[in-house]
Amino acid sequence: MKAFVVNHYGPDGLTPAEVPPPGVGPRDVLVDVRAASINPLDKMVRDGEFKQLIKYKPPFVLGHDLSGVITQVGSDVRGYEVGDEVYARPRDLRIGAFAEQVAIDAADIALKPTSLSFEEAAAVPLVALAAWQALVEVAGVQPGQKVLVHAGAGGLGSTVIQVAKHLGAHVATTAHTNDVEKVRGLGADEVVDYTQQDFTQAVSGYDVVLDSLGPVSLEQSLTILKPGGLAISVVGPPDPQFATQLGAPLLKPVMAVLSRRIRRRARKLGVRYSFFFMRASGAELATLAALYDAGTLRPVLDRTFPFDRTLDAMAYVEQGKAKGKIVVTR
Repeated sequence: MKAFVVNHYGPDGLTPAEVPPPGVGPRDVLVDVRAASINPLDKMVRDGEFKQLIKYKPPFVLGHDLSGVITQVGSDVRGYEVGDEVYARPRDLRIGAFAEQVAIDAADIALKPTSLSFEEAAAVPLVALAAWQALVEVAGVQPGQKVLVHAGAGGLGSTVIQVAKHLGAHVATTAHTNDVEKVRGLGADEVVDYTQQDFTQAVSGYDVVLDSLGPVSLEQSLTILKPGGLAISVVGPPDPQFATQLGAPLLKPVMAVLSRRIRRRARKLGVRYSFFFMRASGAELATLAALYDAGTLRPVLDRTFPFDRTLDAMAYVEQGKAKGKIVVTR
């Protein structure tokens, strides 16, 4: 079958290839991929940024988000059948959305929201799970709390805004002038135009900040939190708790060193820091599907590319041009 494979780590490591169809285990479903989306995580995995933590062995098929149709069901799988339309973020070490077919643990899938097209459904699993887990499980956001979301017009930020509003939060976000009305339409109560304002001067007293930009933005974000507030970063540095999530307790000291500076800065300010890396969950995708079908959440797409132009789609995301999710379709 046709796929896009990481043959070696690095910017030129992803290439088209013919690979054998995936094997289907007793707890797996085989999915004919109709659409897959591009995430910054794809670039990070391709470039080897997680190779010491998540042990992929090239060559492997890339791609973390997909929608499609089940064509085979493992002997131990219950609740799904051939022909079901599903969407998923396969678990780490079992990714492979940039292919004609992928075998997925049935625990990682959910029925596709009926109101969404395959393209729209493929755009949401990773960002929706990330938003839900960060806000509900890590931050425990409650009605009336104040949440700042950086890069609100992007694929992740646009979803975090919507989930935070669903949870009853007061939401602020940073955005470019051209995207101010867009993020207001997603539910943002306050918008900081970063081309005109310094967010540290515009907002204060927040309970939660979700940062996806990097170390400078993260450190600045600590200063706008109320005492006891929480800064969550999806781009690092990893903290000791991440070693627990990976099931690698021996890495705790390493991650403690990597995150020492930002954790020390947070303690000095009387606030908290947490690194966040989402995990696959079919059960949570089912919950989120209901929110999409109810109109509470909606996908934000920039554009689609045909499957054979997956490398162009990756380049488009890397150039920072995307105003929403980029999807490849078959």
